[in-house]
Amino acid sequence: MRWTLLIDPAGRPGHENMTIDYGLLRAARDGAAFLRLYRWNPPCLSFGRNEPARQRYDMEAIRALKLNTVRRPTGGRAVWHHAELTYAVAAPCSVFGSLRSTYVAIHEMLAQALGRLGVSTSLAPSRPSHQRHPAPSAGACFASPAGGEVVVGDRKLVGSAQVREGSAFLQHGSLLLEDGQDMVTRLTRGTAPRAVATSLAEVLSRSVAFEEVTDVIATQAQESWSGCWHETRDSPPVDGIDMFESWDWTWRL
Repeated sequence: MRWTLLIDPAGRPGHENMTIDYGLLRAARDGAAFLRLYRWNPPCLSFGRNEPARQRYDMEAIRALKLNTVRRPTGGRAVWHHAELTYAVAAPCSVFGSLRSTYVAIHEMLAQALGRLGVSTSLAPSRPSHQRHPAPSAGACFASPAGGEVVVGDRKLVGSAQVREGSAFLQHGSLLLEDGQDMVTRLTRGTAPRAVATSLAEVLSRSVAFEEVTDVIATQAQESWSGCWHETRDSPPVDGIDMFESWDWTWRL
């Protein structure tokens, strides 16, 4: 397998990040495999593909705060992308196998990478199949861990979501460098579960730079996933994908 490692440290608006990730999914249908590590600029509130954003979140407050918003191509629930690192893995489904096997394999690699920083993590225990992934109405992504996600104790450090199209998959997720997911709670209508999250800054009692985390993830991925690796800081050109800029797509539910 030929892997491309894409490190994108500058930060991009939400629609650009989702356009690139979805473009990687398309490229993966042709047999390519990618690991992308990136940031968001400006900070952005992202919704899961099937999350009822119109019902759950206060659009007037979001407008008043002039927040960037986007709807992801993957499932899951809302995430506030600010002091965090986002990863994306796109590859043929055959690389890791089933959706569940892929979810666990990627999180195991991330847990091992975090171990290089001195973070003791585990994967959240699996739940019965009908409870495995909380419903979109169950609150923000970091309100509770899904089975297989990276936790420190009972607090969630990495939240992820996956989508499959044809012979390829895209999984991306947020690794919290600092706290801040209470922003989602503030924007939720009515009563919302508070975030049950932790961050690298909290666990390590120090600030952790984006570059420090990208280094350990890149090293661990190349040790864990066999193949030929090529590193670049240039994202591939993406044509014909404009839905992530659309208000109708972002607020379709």
